Amino acid sequence: MEAIEKLQSAITMVNEARAVPLSASCVVHRGELLGILEEINQALPVDLSNAQKLLANRENIIEEGRQSAEQLVAHAREEVARMVEQTAIVAAAREESARLIDEAHAKVEKEREEVDAYIDSRLATLEVILNKTLEAVNRGRERLAGASDKDVLSQLAD
Repeated sequence: MEAIEKLQSAITMVNEARAVPLSASCVVHRGELLGILEEINQALPVDLSNAQKLLANRENIIEEGRQSAEQLVAHAREEVARMVEQTAIVAAAREESARLIDEAHAKVEKEREEVDAYIDSRLATLEVILNKTLEAVNRGRERLAGASDKDVLSQLAD
């Protein structure tokens, strides 16, 4: 920055210099201008070096930013892929759970029908047994009603 200020000072000196009549020339103090130009000459390498360092750092910073951005994008893509995979897994799990629930309902219904059929067959068997028992009771009562008291006692004695 020092060189720029000195250069500005030299430009100001030339602008403010006394003009030579009937020409585009001007009169400047040679010693002062040479002093300023010498200071500019000495300051330029330092300023140029600083500028080059800034440019080199700028490139490094830009490169670091690019790498960071690429890492962020890669991470975001991985995260999206993971989320999509989880979504697919969840959808597959839901489908599988629905299938298993349907299977369970069908199995329960089939077992209920089998249990109902078993109970019905057992009840039918019991009905047959009860009907035969009732018939035997009815026959026994009929015999009792048709037989005399002596016959019953004689049968009991035998």
